[in-house]
Amino acid sequence: MSRSRKKQPVTSVTTETSEKQDKRLANRVLRRNTRRQLGKDPEEAVLPEMREVSDPWMMGKDGKHRFDPEHYPKGMRK
Repeated sequence: MSRSRKKQPVTSVTTETSEKQDKRLANRVLRRNTRRQLGKDPEEAVLPEMREVSDPWMMGKDGKHRFDPEHYPKGMRK
C-alpha cells in the first residue's frame, strides 16, 4: 500500500478526522423519537426525519472541498 493514492482530490474543511460519534448520537435520537411516535399512535404517526433531529453544520466536519493536487501532492496520499 505504499503507492496507494486517492482517486479524487477532495478533503474535509476542518482538521476533524471523523464524524462517526456525531452520527451515532444523531441516529440514536432519531430512533428514540421514532419509537415514541409509534408508541403514541401507530396509525397516525408522523415519523421524524434526520434533519429534524440533527444539524450537519454542527458536526465535527463542515463538509468537503476540492483542492489542486499539483499544489498539494501530499493531499493525494491515503
